[in-house]
Amino acid sequence: MGKEENAIILEYLPNGYPLEKKMMPLAQAVGETNLTLLELVPRRDVSLQAGEKVYIGEGKREQIYYILGRLNKEKLTEPAKEHLKEYISKIVQEREEKFIEFFNKSEAINKRIHQIELLPGLGKKHMHEILKQRKEEEFKSFKDMKNRIQNLPDPAVAIEKRILNELIEEERYKLFTQ
Repeated sequence: MGKEENAIILEYLPNGYPLEKKMMPLAQAVGETNLTLLELVPRRDVSLQAGEKVYIGEGKREQIYYILGRLNKEKLTEPAKEHLKEYISKIVQEREEKFIEFFNKSEAINKRIHQIELLPGLGKKHMHEILKQRKEEEFKSFKDMKNRIQNLPDPAVAIEKRILNELIEEERYKLFTQ
């Protein structure tokens, strides 16, 4: 996993955090590639919008002065969390192939737990059925999975929830984020 080139703005705070003494404009963002939560400092006289894509890679940046660092999940504002949910939902749909590959190639973490079991709503029963079905033929899409496995919760939603948990909660194992 390399450095982020672009980030999606989750929230723009023109006066910084309300309870901190510094009145420095800040933006809460998520990296487009690795889904890293970031704190960005915009250039002077630049106003950012939630959902806006900004360049944060090497070299000259038009809108971002510098990257303050990783965004501490405790500082994530409620509007930022909402935008994050929307963005993750969009990403899961756009990168369906990558996530289907996860179901086709996931492995046991140890003797007691499998990566698939870490997805919200999927337990041992679903995991065994997914493993059995993928041996016969690899999955081609989320729809294919739903058609082949009875009572399977929506795999896209399970992945969305897992990514959000990895970014916002404390998760021991990271499946989709750094």
